[in-house]
Amino acid sequence: MDKMTLISLFQLGGWSMWPLLAMSIVTVAVTIERAIYFLMYDFKVTDIEEKVIEFLKNDDRDGAQAYLKTFKKKKLAAHIILEGVTMAKLGEHRMEKAFEAETQKKVKDIEKGLNYLVEMGSIAPITGFLGTVSGMIGAFGAIAKATDVNAQLVAGGIFEALITTAYGLIIAVVSITAYNVFTNIVERFITNIERVGTDVVTTVLIQEHEKNNK
Repeated sequence: MDKMTLISLFQLGGWSMWPLLAMSIVTVAVTIERAIYFLMYDFKVTDIEEKVIEFLKNDDRDGAQAYLKTFKKKKLAAHIILEGVTMAKLGEHRMEKAFEAETQKKVKDIEKGLNYLVEMGSIAPITGFLGTVSGMIGAFGAIAKATDVNAQLVAGGIFEALITTAYGLIIAVVSITAYNVFTNIVERFITNIERVGTDVVTTVLIQEHEKNNK
């Protein structure tokens, strides 16, 4: 068999290679875009927790707010905690709501585009398998018309048909892997910010309780 190139494999795959090509472009584009986003933004939470709690234990909410405002937009946790601390004077319920609303807002921005990876991971294998079925129909049709059927003819037809399945599975592996990596980072961030939010609210409530009992 002659040396195969990507172009020749693409041509052998038939019509279904075109939608698979589009899916691969979407998968690569979304993965690169999200990877850049995740590298640009800081998802650490615990590195600022101790300082914020220290301010609040000293009943210095203004100091905590000033400290959190020193961080740039890319420090996601700082802006979420700042929203909660700012609402501390309005009570526990408003603090919790502020934490929740700001966290949801940030997570929505973080997860933007990840749904495309799920869709590509689901649709690509099906499209590849459809291309394989279509190719097998053509291959067996050629075999049925041939007067001299040999192993090379059968193997060649099956080889061409299976290209689309392989391509679809490769797209699925890449998209699902990227999705899992990104969502694991998001889930860890949510877990950490919820824990810190609870600590902040608890600290504020303890300070309020101590002041009221003096």
